[in-house]
Amino acid sequence: MRTETAIPACAALWAASILATATAAWAADKPAVSFDTAAIEALTGAKGALDAKEGVFKVSLPRTDIKATAAGVRMTPPLGLTAWAAFTKTGKQASSHTMVMGDIVLLEDQVNPVMSAALDNGLEVTALHNHFFWDTPKIMFMHVGGMGEEKALAAGIGKVFARLKETEGGKGEVLHADIDPAKTTLTPAKIEAVLVYKGELKDGVYKVVIGRTTKMGGHTVGKSMGVNTWAAFVGSDEKAVVDGDFAMLESEVQPVLKALRAGGIDVVAIHNHMTNENPRIIFLHYWGVGPTEGLAKTLKAALDKTKHLPPTAP
Repeated sequence: MRTETAIPACAALWAASILATATAAWAADKPAVSFDTAAIEALTGAKGALDAKEGVFKVSLPRTDIKATAAGVRMTPPLGLTAWAAFTKTGKQASSHTMVMGDIVLLEDQVNPVMSAALDNGLEVTALHNHFFWDTPKIMFMHVGGMGEEKALAAGIGKVFARLKETEGGKGEVLHADIDPAKTTLTPAKIEAVLVYKGELKDGVYKVVIGRTTKMGGHTVGKSMGVNTWAAFVGSDEKAVVDGDFAMLESEVQPVLKALRAGGIDVVAIHNHMTNENPRIIFLHYWGVGPTEGLAKTLKAALDKTKHLPPTAP
């Protein structure tokens, strides 16, 4: 009898031990919430909500000021017109660093002023693209992120939201120029002297293409397969337009963005062109207006932040 009763007793003790261990492990894995939510709301200027299960505090800014349609559908904040930033801790201590990720809803003329606000206040800009087709006015989405001290990140998001509000109602920037490539008179030598890389003048457009390489499926792909940075200039030496594409390693994205914005060149898209390449290449598209030498100097400053292939010897 003792043996028969001892076995269930031992089993019960064993089960209790397993349950206690599992409970302790679950508690250890459960996100520790230690946000100063009032400070985050005050610094961002936006109301937030706590997801205790995931340990995330998220503030939102509905773009109720945007009166947009997409393919005839009247767009409202719940349909994707809400800017947001989500905060989470990177560790379980109250002093742990904080991570922030967000998606900022912008009209075209707001993108670059708001991007500069993000870059100037300790945040990274990680993507810029559209979410809709046939939207009027055109709406862009800028993804931001960062790691650091909670209040510093919240202050950065606050600067972004403040700049967004300041540029509402058509108060942003548009780099406009009345230029026809057929009437181009710019001097290619002046651009070459700055960039060092040589280009070709054709059909009124002076274009420079700079290659780099990556691998896909074990095969090297480079300049002719689209892994390149390029710049196309039209206009005069006094007033020109440059547009183009930067092919960047992930580590180069933020320095290139800062260099372009510091020189007044607009960034119009940030995204990938490929998948599963190694190293990963991020592409950035840009648009600038100004004297050719000034535009070239800004591009050279951005190029200096990358590891592009050196110019080919003449």
